Amino acid sequence: RELCTKLYSTSWGNSQSWQEFDRFCEYNAVEVSMLTCLADVREPCQLGCRNLTYCTNFNNRPTELFRSCNTQSDQGAMNDMKLWEKGSIKMPFINIPVLDIKKCQPEMWKAIACSLQIKPCHSKSRGSIICKSDCVEILKKCGDHNKFPEGHSAESICELLSPTDDLENCIPLDTYLSPSSLGNIVEDVTHPCNPNPCAANQLCEVNRKGCQSGELCLPYLCVPGCKLGEASDFIVRQGTLIQVPSSAGDVGCYKICTCGHSGLLENCMEMRCVDLQKSCIVGGQRKSHGTSFNIDCNVCSCFAGNLICSTRQCLTEHSSEDERRKFTGLPCNCVDQFVPVCGQNGRTYPSACIARCVGLQDNQFEFGSCISKDPCNPNPCNKNQRCIPKKQVCLTNFGKFECSQHECVPRQLNCDQTRDPVCDTDNVEYSNLCTLYQKGKSLAYRGPCQPFCKSVEPVCGHNGETYSSVCAAYSDRVAVDYYGHCQAVGVLSDYGFHTECAFVKCPQLSATGCKPVIAPGACCPLCAGMLRILYDKDKLDTFARVTNKKPITVIDILEKIRLHVSVPQCDVFGYLSIESEIVILIIPVDQNPKPLQIEACNKEAEKIESLINSDSPTLASHVPLSALIASQVQVSFSISSPSVKLVPVLHSLFISLLFTLSGLIYYI
Repeated sequence: RELCTKLYSTSWGNSQSWQEFDRFCEYNAVEVSMLTCLADVREPCQLGCRNLTYCTNFNNRPTELFRSCNTQSDQGAMNDMKLWEKGSIKMPFINIPVLDIKKCQPEMWKAIACSLQIKPCHSKSRGSIICKSDCVEILKKCGDHNKFPEGHSAESICELLSPTDDLENCIPLDTYLSPSSLGNIVEDVTHPCNPNPCAANQLCEVNRKGCQSGELCLPYLCVPGCKLGEASDFIVRQGTLIQVPSSAGDVGCYKICTCGHSGLLENCMEMRCVDLQKSCIVGGQRKSHGTSFNIDCNVCSCFAGNLICSTRQCLTEHSSEDERRKFTGLPCNCVDQFVPVCGQNGRTYPSACIARCVGLQDNQFEFGSCISKDPCNPNPCNKNQRCIPKKQVCLTNFGKFECSQHECVPRQLNCDQTRDPVCDTDNVEYSNLCTLYQKGKSLAYRGPCQPFCKSVEPVCGHNGETYSSVCAAYSDRVAVDYYGHCQAVGVLSDYGFHTECAFVKCPQLSATGCKPVIAPGACCPLCAGMLRILYDKDKLDTFARVTNKKPITVIDILEKIRLHVSVPQCDVFGYLSIESEIVILIIPVDQNPKPLQIEACNKEAEKIESLINSDSPTLASHVPLSALIASQVQVSFSISSPSVKLVPVLHSLFISLLFTLSGLIYYI
């Protein structure tokens, strides 16, 4: 690790240092977390692989993750095979003599060469090593045992190269000994940014905005960016805030920089260092920084000596009969009643009891849902300004950073031509908010008008808010639980005797290939990958204090996570649960999602979970995502019977959310 820090500092070390790193570190199983971190920066895991001409068995795998599916790696695998045919596999720390691989298991050797170059990675561990049993098998059959280095056998060599058979941490070769079973069916799941179509100084993003009529409409956007270092290919979006290690190189010390128009990181501000040596004492046991664990039904994490846990209500085997009788499954065992209150953080809670349980004082909430409040009455803005409602749920301390539910914008005689479509209450679309208000209209929702939202039909979102339409919910990045006004606190625990949703009618929707999930606090199932995320409130407060002094919101987190979902057939929704977790749903956007699309969303969710739990720079470099410290994932498992009827609450809006190259199809 010290050698790694030395090499990747501004001095860049010397050739001898790099050789030492290759020899002692690059294939050292003890350093797997460091090597995975470096790999995440060099070559992040991405869904999909296609168009290879040598490693053809890796093609047509739209829901599998790879680090380096490209023509260069394809050519590299072929070159490796030619070198190995000379009778020796040269590694930095050992040479492995082999028999004639053109005659001895040639297809397996090809799968190894391709795996080492294309680098399939597991969605949970993001590891790219082959399994030990495959390594031992091929070396026993095809290794030139008489020429093995003294003291080495097939087993001892593989112990150095591939020390595990855990299928969550290794890649079984038999997957790539034959072509994909999907054949050439690739339309169901696409990967606009893989391979990368953009220039070296640009970042590729999935186009979820759509295009205006007559425009050349591509499924991706190339946006200007900055590289995180002179020799780094890791690019971040222009204008974003980035967390990078402090120039001094001390462990736990970071600075926040802006990716400027120059293409360089600018305006850097040093953060207070975090003592990563501090541990937490839990039940008499010492938990080191960064470890996650369960306490009863709650997930907890130790962060620099601070214990951070979810606030789920638990029953245990030690619970008394009285505790079991009083158990409701709701925070603080609050009674099952739905009398909404609005907290000063912008979150609607099902009752005053639950609001108090999450830490709000009586003067910090008022009765009624947040969405029913008019933040512009009375008008808080100056005479030359217009008050515009801007609902948001704040994750930062609202005592330090006001969680305003409105914004004051100048009254303009002339509006600019910026396209940021909005829809008014008469279902008329305007190019931006300025032109809508210039016409004296009222905002219904942000995004293009959708024909099926013309008639207002209230829906209940997963966040417990009643929205005027499906479109209004989606523009808030909230998925719909059921139609009608919110009327119940949904399922929270696994104990199964809840009656909260008995009077809720879940819309019937046929879907195949999915065993659905139910989001915390929701009533109705849906096909999705679901993440329940713990976050560090103090770290978010620090980010807000040293940057723009504005609160950090749920939508800020969702928009950042959305950039890391590479499949346009999946989109990101979420909310703050009443158990103080951020819930993120990665949902197929089609009305009747196909099994492959459901699987793709599951894989995206598993990938995000792994990036959070390992504190990968892929996510943690982005402010405020490094405040996400632990995640649990639940996915809609595939089921074999195609006749199973499910009731995920998705609307036909998902059809129009699906991006196509022709026509005016938009994403909210």
